[in-house]
Amino acid sequence: MLLPIGDDNRDRQITPLVNYLLIILNIIVFVFLQNWGNNMHFTYAYSVVPGEILSGRDIITGTTILMDPVTHQRFEMPGLQHTDIPVYLTLLTSMFMHGGIAHIAGNMLFLWIFGDNLENDMGHFNYLLFYLLCGVIAGMSHVLFSAYLGHNLLMPSLGASGAISGVMGGYILQHPGRRVHVWILFGIFSVPAFIAVGIWFLFQLINSMGALGEETGGVAYAAHIGGFIAGLFLVKLFVKKKPVLINKRKAFW
Repeated sequence: MLLPIGDDNRDRQITPLVNYLLIILNIIVFVFLQNWGNNMHFTYAYSVVPGEILSGRDIITGTTILMDPVTHQRFEMPGLQHTDIPVYLTLLTSMFMHGGIAHIAGNMLFLWIFGDNLENDMGHFNYLLFYLLCGVIAGMSHVLFSAYLGHNLLMPSLGASGAISGVMGGYILQHPGRRVHVWILFGIFSVPAFIAVGIWFLFQLINSMGALGEETGGVAYAAHIGGFIAGLFLVKLFVKKKPVLINKRKAFW
């Protein structure tokens, strides 16, 4: 198991206010609007539903009665709820919702580690645009992937993972040699970013292979891969250009 827990930030020059704001917004939505992940009606109203994105219309489904295979206890699983915004905007709203404490904790840890360096490279406004754009592209990757493979188009998807994958794609291109502190089994080690992030991306590719024939346990690996690739291609468009210093010499005639 390889888990990033920090990186070298000694050269950071600005306070990553946008990155902090994104983390705070995710936590606020999860705690107060999703009620720690228990408000399924809210969650099912503002998550990305591939069928809605492809059709452009809001889809509402009925409640399903499910039974726990162990306890045999019956419980209600609400269907897709009314979305009071254009369905295409769920590509944005879904980026600030999570399915549980472990989901949001993992995502916010990765955003905390990798986001501040890109914000330092891009500036506040550019970083915000980059983050949101990668998230939207990641969401569309999931939608198109689900449609192409014939997966359930009414299965909602949510989480900041796609946008954060874009951040990691930009990070590995901007800072391939930066030391990332990772926890491996019983120790903490520092490895270059291209190893830490590269192993993570390889894991996404390997796990996504299962999606070629079946659902992947609720994890939208296509969104992770799509977001990562988007970050690779877009990062240079958003990084602030460093001024070129021209050495002017006097000419004597």
